Amino acid sequence: MSHGAEPAPECAEAPPGLPRSTLADTVLERLTLLYPTAADPVRARSAAAYMKHVAPFLGIPTPRRRALSRSVLEGTPRPDEQDCVAIALRCWALPEREYRYFAADYLRRHVARCSSGFVPVLRRLVTTEPWWDTVDTLAAHVAGPLVAADPELLRTMDEWIEDDDLWIVRTALLHQLRFKETTDAHRLFAYCLRRADHPDFFIRKAIGWCLREYAKTDPQAVRDFVDGARDRLAPLSVREATKHLR
Repeated sequence: MSHGAEPAPECAEAPPGLPRSTLADTVLERLTLLYPTAADPVRARSAAAYMKHVAPFLGIPTPRRRALSRSVLEGTPRPDEQDCVAIALRCWALPEREYRYFAADYLRRHVARCSSGFVPVLRRLVTTEPWWDTVDTLAAHVAGPLVAADPELLRTMDEWIEDDDLWIVRTALLHQLRFKETTDAHRLFAYCLRRADHPDFFIRKAIGWCLREYAKTDPQAVRDFVDGARDRLAPLSVREATKHLR
């Protein structure tokens, strides 16, 4: 059991098979008490439809959800890696999507507390009922910082770009999304070419997105790459990559 806030009531303890953490006990107890108070069934149905029914929703608007999250976390200590693992996996075990948004935001805030040992958990989060709403945050704001902190994880990204799971591939493509001047352009372009013929919309869109983002830092490099690879890149990828270069 890790350090943290006061022990929560017994009912908040980790379900069988999920990590134990006193901090997670407190956070999950508060979270599952507060979030349902803002549930909106009409908005929940609309949100579920928009997200192709990948999961049920509580129907909490983002500003309200973030305000509730601040209340949940008020007075809690900084987590260690075990706390982050426990909070993430226990939120992922709950049915409504907003709990995963909470966990993704929490990891984004505290990713510096995690080591390369968090990667197996990250993979589990990316591949469990995946959709762009959770995967993109995990890619840019969890995978990216982990790789930046430990260059040895570049080998993991090199493996992920070859994966059969499209969401793992998308994570590899997007992990440098916020790197700006520290972007490994050679690796970025190689990843884009490696999966350029992928049939799925979400991969072709991600290729265009990561190129468009890097174009804010080095537009000429992206322009030259796209011009040289136009016959290999999908039209969608080219359109996205050059959206602000025309």
